[in-house]
Amino acid sequence: MGEQQYVTFPQEVIDEYAALGVDLPALFSAGHLGTRMGVQIVEASAERVVGTMPVEGNTQPYGLLHGGASAVLAETLGSVGSMLHAGSSKIAVGVDLNCTHHRGVRSGLVTGVATPLHRGRSTATYEIVISDEAGRRVCTARLTCMLRDVRPGDGQHVVVAG
Repeated sequence: MGEQQYVTFPQEVIDEYAALGVDLPALFSAGHLGTRMGVQIVEASAERVVGTMPVEGNTQPYGLLHGGASAVLAETLGSVGSMLHAGSSKIAVGVDLNCTHHRGVRSGLVTGVATPLHRGRSTATYEIVISDEAGRRVCTARLTCMLRDVRPGDGQHVVVAG
């Protein structure tokens, strides 16, 4: 846990963000919180974002995967999809996240898959399904992001690991 993982993007997308001074693969590495929790993004496009997270280290006192950990995975994946949908002229900001927890998990790896429910000009909504290694649904989440125009100085707030 804690090692940075990078997502592979098409070169034209990398170049678009690089022109704005943003290292896109590093930006979508899951960030500092995601890194601490072992989140790895393994596939990323506006149509589908897939990521994994270990249960170990992300449990509550009863030894089950913490609901907040599922929320972190869900928000990470939905935010990546929203940013890719919005393009480099917009910033995706989460405004609503809800999670329904279906079953407990004590070990292994969970996988989240984010798919769009709505992709508009000002908002994007993604459904995120988190499953255990046996393919059983652990959590269903929905994230809505506001898509706002990039403003001067926004790049100063982007924390890029490297």
